[in-house]
Amino acid sequence: MNFINYQDSRPIYEQIVERYKMLILKEVLSPDEQMPSVRKLAMELSTNPNTVQRAYMELERQGFLYSVRGRGSFVSSSAGVLQDKKREELRDELCALLKEAREVGIDPEGLLREAGWPFPE
Repeated sequence: MNFINYQDSRPIYEQIVERYKMLILKEVLSPDEQMPSVRKLAMELSTNPNTVQRAYMELERQGFLYSVRGRGSFVSSSAGVLQDKKREELRDELCALLKEAREVGIDPEGLLREAGWPFPE
């Protein structure tokens, strides 16, 4: 499992967070599935265990993981809520981009058509 890009300007822990968020949202990781231990994942990624611990803490803060004392970290069972959060986040980003397009004189509808909107099912 190699998902660290050393040419990426983002910190390694953020890359780990983003990768696991996508795996959880795509339901590759099941609710209540146990995550690899901090030490094991750090060894797999050739990174410092503190970096992995920081990523796990951030995932827990955002609601993607929960921890059980003495047992480890587990995938949260609230995937639907997390998908709704992601949908809101994406909608807000899209609205901001379309607003910016309008402000600089680009037709937002034309921009969406250029992107292939409406997208085929």
